[in-house]
Amino acid sequence: MTIARLASESGGDYNICWTLNMAHRCENSGYLGRAEDVRMIAGAASAIASCNLLRIPVVIVTNQSGIARGLYDWNGFTAVQGAIKAALARCGAHVDAVMACAYHAQGRGPLRVAGHPWRKPAPGMILEAASRMALDLPRSWIVGDRADDLQAGRAAGLGGAVHVLTGQGERERAEIAAAMDGEFPVVFSCSLAQGVARLHERRLLHPAAPEG
Repeated sequence: MTIARLASESGGDYNICWTLNMAHRCENSGYLGRAEDVRMIAGAASAIASCNLLRIPVVIVTNQSGIARGLYDWNGFTAVQGAIKAALARCGAHVDAVMACAYHAQGRGPLRVAGHPWRKPAPGMILEAASRMALDLPRSWIVGDRADDLQAGRAAGLGGAVHVLTGQGERERAEIAAAMDGEFPVVFSCSLAQGVARLHERRLLHPAAPEG
């Protein structure tokens, strides 16, 4: 798993695309910056494993305003990703890469940037991922709990999105449903596992082409 930063005190680097809501955030703060606070959402690992079997790239694309606000640092973020990686491995699953953007309008120092093109709902992280991984964006889907996730996917030209009720999803479901215009497909589901299962059932997830 590659962990790539889209912002850091030294300028940062970046890498890769898909958004997965698979771990609970720390309930008391809304941020997840400590490995010991990671609680995997039921069924997430098996859903990812089903994509791994088809050699479908699975990439976390995540805004990290907690870093910008000074609530935790990149070391904490990396520890969280390590905990997620270990939990997935126990179920025979893996994430191919992680993209994280810490720029925020209320950030500190060089991370105080409003409207950064890599921060969702802007599509910058996804477009960068497509460039680096040669992804077929019209055949790619984004899974998320926030309207920002879906908007980023639409702006990037993805094939569609799955909105889940975990995380902030229940709070935002009605707003997202009301904003649908029929031009960007949205699959509504309770969880990542259910959403990925529905994509499989509708044959909307495409196996990677054989190598060589």
